[in-house]
Amino acid sequence: MREPHRIAEERSLALHRRVAELVRAEPSLLGPVRARLREAIAAGGRSTPYSRAWLALVDGPMDALVERLVADDDEARALRQSTPFAGLVGPRERWAIWREVYDPDKAAP
Repeated sequence: MREPHRIAEERSLALHRRVAELVRAEPSLLGPVRARLREAIAAGGRSTPYSRAWLALVDGPMDALVERLVADDDEARALRQSTPFAGLVGPRERWAIWREVYDPDKAAP
């Protein structure tokens, strides 16, 4: 059986893979994300370094953003824990992704 923390990381990665598809197909989705990030940076707080990192990616080349969204390394996992992309994947699709990732019969990676 897989550890709950690993399942959460797999779910986050799967959701961000979908986010990558969505923003590549419709870059205008990044407008509200930028606004959220700027508000978070202005408000300050513990997640400010992550908000700044995300804003740099969102304002940079699409390929670099997509690469970070789908990367499975420590830095990308840390960034995804402070994601500004909430709401881009609708509830039904989120639940479908969750069920797919959670499948208890799925072998541990």
